[in-house]
Amino acid sequence: MLASSQDTSSSASLAVDRAQRHSTQPWVHLAAGASGGVATSILTSPLDVLRTRLQSDLYPSSSLPSAARQSANLLPRLLGTPIHHVYETFDILQSIKNTEGWRGLFRGLGPSLAGVVPAASVKFYVYGNCKRLGARYLGCNEDDPIIHAQAAVAAGIATATATNPIWLVKTRLQLDKSRADSGSTQRLYKGSLDCIRKVLRNEGIPGLYRGLSASYLGTVETVLHLVLYERLKMAFRRPLVDCRTTHNPALEELANWATTSGAAGCAKLAAVFITYPHEVIRTRLRQAPKENGSPRYTGLGQCFRLVWKHEGWRGLYGGLTPHLVRSIPSAVITLGVYEFVLRLTGTWMKSV
Repeated sequence: MLASSQDTSSSASLAVDRAQRHSTQPWVHLAAGASGGVATSILTSPLDVLRTRLQSDLYPSSSLPSAARQSANLLPRLLGTPIHHVYETFDILQSIKNTEGWRGLFRGLGPSLAGVVPAASVKFYVYGNCKRLGARYLGCNEDDPIIHAQAAVAAGIATATATNPIWLVKTRLQLDKSRADSGSTQRLYKGSLDCIRKVLRNEGIPGLYRGLSASYLGTVETVLHLVLYERLKMAFRRPLVDCRTTHNPALEELANWATTSGAAGCAKLAAVFITYPHEVIRTRLRQAPKENGSPRYTGLGQCFRLVWKHEGWRGLYGGLTPHLVRSIPSAVITLGVYEFVLRLTGTWMKSV
């Protein structure tokens, strides 16, 4: 009898959560997504700069000496490589700070802030509302995986199309460096507007959309991340709902943050490992053309073949460590703030 009562209470609580999401106004998804995006962009900017540079072929990262790799045993090498990469990550951050100052750690933050609001807004606006519309027209429950998948695909494509020029400018600025080889300290781009002018003058409007094909391929990561997130969030929340004995708002909010953070982090980790090479390909495609004006990488397939031929599978996973160090907290912050704003707005609209 007691177990039946707990099951009923658990089902009722989850039903209330679903009902609140169904009644959420479309603009709330937009505001919630923008809030999470801004917080993420500012807090993780240095790691974003480092990740972009390691993904390109302009800032080759150091690795363990080949002789050491050959003489090392397999087990110590497996245990030591992750530690080496983490050490290398923070060592490169320190070198950027020493050579370029603190501003070097935040290069491209302007375009990031200018782009993160529309990007996060479009992503969560489309995702939140496509779940609602998909459930209505497909005759499914909004929590069904197929609904999450179609909403994530729509959100990924819409976001990539709308914001690709902004991320191209951010990538160009983060990869821009002093031309010390020629004795000049002048950078290729003076800022965001100068970068846009030069891209339009030298590459035309299509230049602003370089890397878009890789972004579309990256929709797979968006789908995996959001579908896994929704599944894990429900799985993590159910035990907490079952164990809830008192209606303490502070404990309930803490439980919400715990389930959201755990689900977002685990889902992002799995999605990144499976789909990471598209990040490297996208960064390479967005690199500035060579001095003769011709880009080294001309398309998705050609770029993949070149990286595989000259750098192997390691090249396709360049910058993975800083990407993980950045993307997992980013996912936790973005989705945590997103869900919090949804709850806060829902409470406010009830009280009005």
